[in-house]
Formats: sequence, C-alpha cells, structure tokens
Amino acid sequence: MRQGFGKSRASLKVWFWRAQRFFHTRARELRAIAKALISTKHPFLVHIIPTRRCNLACTYCNEFDDFSQPVAAEEMKKRLDILADMGTSIITISGGEPLLHPELDEIIGHIRRRGMIAGMITNGFLLTKERIEQLNRAGLEHLQISIDNTMPDEVSKKSLKTLDQKLELLGKYAYFQVNINSVLGSGVKDPEDALRIAHRAVELGLTSTVGIIHDHDGQLKPLGPREIEIFEEVMTLSKRSFSRFNQFQHNVARGRENHWRCRSGSRYLYVCEDGLVHWCSQQRGYPGIPLEQYTPEMRQREFFTTKFCAPMCTVSCVQQVGILDNWRAPQHLKPMPMTPPMPQSGPQPELVKIASGRGDS
Repeated sequence: MRQGFGKSRASLKVWFWRAQRFFHTRARELRAIAKALISTKHPFLVHIIPTRRCNLACTYCNEFDDFSQPVAAEEMKKRLDILADMGTSIITISGGEPLLHPELDEIIGHIRRRGMIAGMITNGFLLTKERIEQLNRAGLEHLQISIDNTMPDEVSKKSLKTLDQKLELLGKYAYFQVNINSVLGSGVKDPEDALRIAHRAVELGLTSTVGIIHDHDGQLKPLGPREIEIFEEVMTLSKRSFSRFNQFQHNVARGRENHWRCRSGSRYLYVCEDGLVHWCSQQRGYPGIPLEQYTPEMRQREFFTTKFCAPMCTVSCVQQVGILDNWRAPQHLKPMPMTPPMPQSGPQPELVKIASGRGDS
C-alpha cells in the first residue's frame, strides 16, 4: 500500500513545510505586486543564466550549447547583488540546464538571502529524491518543467514517459511549488498530448499551464478547433500562482495580435551567461548592455520603448509582467540599435529567432 497523503502521496512532514513555504512565498508575491503597482523604477522579474550548457539537444531550442563552462558562483553573486540593489522582486534561474551548475544551491541561497523570490526552469532529467531535498534546503520557491510530448521523438526527449517518475518525486518530496507546462502549436505532432500532460500534473498535485509556440519559420499560426478546445481546458487548470494571469494567450491561440505594452528591458530583464541585459531569450542583443553598466536611466528608457515583436509575442512571463503596467505610461520611443554579441570566450552558435514559449515561464 502506498504511504502518504493527498494526490501527491507526500508525507505529513512534506505537507507541513510545503504549506509553510507556499504561504510565505504567496505573501511575498503579493507584497512584490503591491510594490510594482506603486513604483515603476525597479525590475519585477529577472531571468538569469548560470550556464548555457544543456544535457539535452531539443531541435527547436536556441538557448543551449554542449560546451560552455558554468559562470563562477562568485560572479553570479555579484550579478545578483546588482539586481537586488535595483530592487528586483523575483529571480528565475534558467539555461541551458541550471541543474548542471555545480554551485546552484549556493546561488539559490544567495537569491533568498538578498530578499528575492527564487525560481527555476529545468528539463527535470537530473532530479532525484536527494537533489529535490537539496533544493528544499537551498530555499527554492518555484520550479517549472516544460514537457513537449507523451513519448520521446526526434525533436524532444522531454516527454511524459521519460519524466513521469521525476514528477512523482516532486509530488512526494518538493517543498516548493511545481508547475508543468505543456505546449500547443506548430510542430506538435499530437495536440492531445498537452491535455494528457496537464491532467497528469494535476493528478500528482502539481499545477499546470500551456504554452503556444511559433512554427519553424518564426510565424504564429492560429490553433485548430480541437487545439483551441484543448487549450481552453488546460487553461481552466491554471488556478494557482501568478501564471494564471494569462488572458493574452486567448488572442495568441487564435492568431490575433495583442495590444499591450511590453516592459522588457525595464520591468523584465534577461541576463545571459555573459552578464549582458537583453529584452528576453528570443531577442538577445536588445539592448545587450553589461549588467553592471545598466543604469536606471536605461531601464526607464526601455520602459517607454515600443517593442517591434510585442504584438505576436508568445513569451508568457514577459506578458504577465506587462500586466502590471499596461494601464499606464504609453510607450513613445523606438528601440536603440541592436548591440553585437559579446561572447566571453570561444565561438558561439548562430542564434535562430523562433520566439518559442517552450523554454519560458
């Protein structure tokens, strides 16, 4: 007989610490939202990259390589200190695969010590019971895994078949909130997979969201009738956490433009492994300025800059941050010229703009 309580079969000890962390984090999220509504002078959410290397090679992804060295922990702490001094509320660690970083727990701990909320996006393959417990001790508050299909194929190994045991471990041992993101759109062989993945996540006591991706030419196409039905059903499952503020995706699903004010470069920052600030993972190079040189005046300029990619954007975390300021401060500035890439060392692969929602929160 299986031991444990609730859908996840977690122990009472895990339920206690999970509840404590959940309510503590939720209170801090509400304070962060209130702070952001009062003032526009600080970033709300920052994605930061401690390593570009990944243990997978999904063919759609333009955010990884197989050779980069991890950013030294001390350098990561310096960057986090700069972000904390800016007043940043939430840090999401991404990659590449962040679990490949040998000092990841130290980085998470530093985020928490500086008073910021700590989240992470991972492919989940390196999770074990012991690794989850280490992340508990480090103070991780949010974790997201994107699952692309129910069975692995030539495009992606991030399947429900390969990751289901990892999800069970998260359900049983994680103190932090876990969200499973499924995908719909061009290139997805079986849209029913998104529904199967979402229901499995809920069955395990985890939260579920759905992302919509572009096709291989970078163009957004409306979902078909059955895909829209699946999309709407999965959306009804997204009731917990800030991720439920995703009404913009109803337009994306139907191939319609969104009328909103993207505040990337100001309220949302993407800090790559080289320490450069970008609008997001899919627009690296804008503005492409070193974090230590990124002034309040630069953030303010980006706050008022109209982003050419905004109408058809599928990067959900940037859209969610935009909700904070869509009601104020019309944008009237044009983007500055793109800054050429500045790699730390070695040749870098060419970036292919796909604007996929698979790798974002």
